[in-house]
Amino acid sequence: MSTTQPRLKSRKPWTPSQIVLTLTGVAVAAVFVSPIAAALFTSLKSEAEAAEIPPHWLPEVWTVQAWKSLWETGNIGNWFINSLVVSVCVTTIVLAVSALAGYGFARTEFRGKNVLMGVVMAGLMVSPAVLGVPLFTTVQQMGMVDTYWGMILPQCAPAAMVYILYKFFQGIPRELEEAAFIDGAGRWRVFFTIVVPLARPSLAAVGIFTFIASWNNFLWPYMVTNNPDLMTMPNGIATVMNSYGIQWAQLMAGGLMAGLPLIVVFVFFQRQIVTGVAHTGLAGQ
Repeated sequence: MSTTQPRLKSRKPWTPSQIVLTLTGVAVAAVFVSPIAAALFTSLKSEAEAAEIPPHWLPEVWTVQAWKSLWETGNIGNWFINSLVVSVCVTTIVLAVSALAGYGFARTEFRGKNVLMGVVMAGLMVSPAVLGVPLFTTVQQMGMVDTYWGMILPQCAPAAMVYILYKFFQGIPRELEEAAFIDGAGRWRVFFTIVVPLARPSLAAVGIFTFIASWNNFLWPYMVTNNPDLMTMPNGIATVMNSYGIQWAQLMAGGLMAGLPLIVVFVFFQRQIVTGVAHTGLAGQ
């Protein structure tokens, strides 16, 4: 009785182009990972060792004292909650406003539409830093300094996001909506049952990038609040100092804590990020 051995497929040797691409990918990955690794190793040093010049890569004495001190002296939990509240609210408002405005520009005709669209597009040419002083004056006159709304509302002018969704909605075949209108569906029902499901990749990309931008925003929360109880993660970490100056180990530990939610977002939503970039053309940003 003879048994046949299954043939194992021999792996094809790598071509020179595959080797070059693999080495290039490893080099690029090392460039992006090395700052995170340096921050991690610095956070595991003592403050005296972290401040040494010239610095060295690995700690001579491994310690988690910087992480303990940050939790004991800082208000990490409160900073995290503030960042989460602000980022989630900004993302929700931006998604609602940009989806409705983009669909309105793409599907409705009204007097002054081109002028209004030009005003929206003009917002892309103005740097947010230039608007800092007039925005702060407006927020101050409205009595929203040192409030959540003072941090949230000025971040909810999504000119770029409106344009992205406007271009996407233009690409949706009108026949789908016209068929729903013939069946008796209204404009709102068509929007929520047909248009929004088709726009999920673009909406996911807009939401993820808005959340990341709001979470990392340092300048505006710094300008609009002096209340330690309302500090976000970037602002709170910037206060990690004492009479001897910056505490580098604690600063690196705080930076890693602040970046952890963004890493989690990427791990769980990387498919939506890649799909959304392909649909919205955000690859160059």
